[in-house]
Amino acid sequence: MKLDYKKTFLIGFGFLATTIAWAVYNAYVPIILEGYLKSTFWIGAIMTIDNIFGVVFQPVFGHISDNSKSKMGRRMPFVLVGIPICAVLLIFIPLTTTLWMAMTVIIAFNFVMSTWRAPVVALMPDLTSSPLRSKANGVINLMGGLGTLVVFVLGGMLYNAGGMSLPFIFAAIIMVVSLVILKLTVKEPPLKLPEYDADDKQPKETLKFRQLPKDERKSIINNLLFILLAILFWFIAYSAVETFFTLYATNTLANADGTMLSAGDASIMLGAFSLMYLVFAIPAGFLGTKYGRKRTIIAGLVGIIVLFVIMYFTTYVPAVWVLLLLSGVCWSAVAINSYPMVVDMGTEKTTGLYTGFYYIASFSASVISPILFGLIRDYTQSYKTLFIYSAIGFIAALVLMFFVKRGEAKSGPTDADARAKTTDTQAA
Repeated sequence: MKLDYKKTFLIGFGFLATTIAWAVYNAYVPIILEGYLKSTFWIGAIMTIDNIFGVVFQPVFGHISDNSKSKMGRRMPFVLVGIPICAVLLIFIPLTTTLWMAMTVIIAFNFVMSTWRAPVVALMPDLTSSPLRSKANGVINLMGGLGTLVVFVLGGMLYNAGGMSLPFIFAAIIMVVSLVILKLTVKEPPLKLPEYDADDKQPKETLKFRQLPKDERKSIINNLLFILLAILFWFIAYSAVETFFTLYATNTLANADGTMLSAGDASIMLGAFSLMYLVFAIPAGFLGTKYGRKRTIIAGLVGIIVLFVIMYFTTYVPAVWVLLLLSGVCWSAVAINSYPMVVDMGTEKTTGLYTGFYYIASFSASVISPILFGLIRDYTQSYKTLFIYSAIGFIAALVLMFFVKRGEAKSGPTDADARAKTTDTQAA
């Protein structure tokens, strides 16, 4: 059984569209809001709207897509409607002239984004066999990461050349192009009508969970809860570093001549962490496939805990560089294998819903962690506590992972195999 890399890269254009939209939004919307608001607190509060909407609406629309019966498939209708609307709203954000206009467009953009993110991400497990999903998720995340890097580099050049509107227009164009590629190359077959047992009027899929013994149902629920809590804690750890590393570096690290690092230096260091994550995204998928997702995640967590504890005790810049690069490798082992574990705890009919659950955990962390570490830093008056704080989050996630007993690749053919074959036949 081999992964169809060409098809997986094409599916990745859907995830690329989401990451490009968020990259431009997160990079430039705070600057736009600063023109209307002097309070950093309120700017930060507005910037958490996307995470709040993600927690509330993504599971809902993921579940709705699970039960969709469109001729175009379960996921595509949400994507075909959502991306063009978001592209238009994205263009309008820098054109607003008052705070209320800006807030109206921002809220509309965040809501529409939350209607199609779970469905588009669910396309990968829909069309990929369970044993290959770790590898496929590595490819998907590589696509998303490359899109983000392109936006940061070209978007910055466009901003310098023509002002605020150009990066948003560029991102909107890439989103629409990605949608066209996705629509032309990924043919999602319509969901087949459910099969019925000969002596029962209810569909087999509906009966599967209900007919399981009580202990079995309890085991499924407990394992899902443990993995989601683990995801919450490791994203709490990651979000803090992502948010506050530049402040840590500019307040704590100094060059050989004694001058403190600049924000640009800190940004490059954090970019190196992200680059190593991208470089090892596909290898992390291979490791999860060969050695098991849980083992790979645990190894990654142990590695990043050790590295972050060491980072707390050193301010030697070359050492911090090495530790960050190695941390990016460990983080890829964790992040790439977690989403496949979540969706493989359910059935093919719950992929969208479980995708929403995954984003509840990760987006909740993005709401909680910046506020929580901000309070801790204010109390300790030290940014060095960032790495102890993050290490504690990763330790909590590590402990929870030992209680996870499900989520490895499923053996035998699945509905995704049948759909993938149907897709290949249609494309031929």
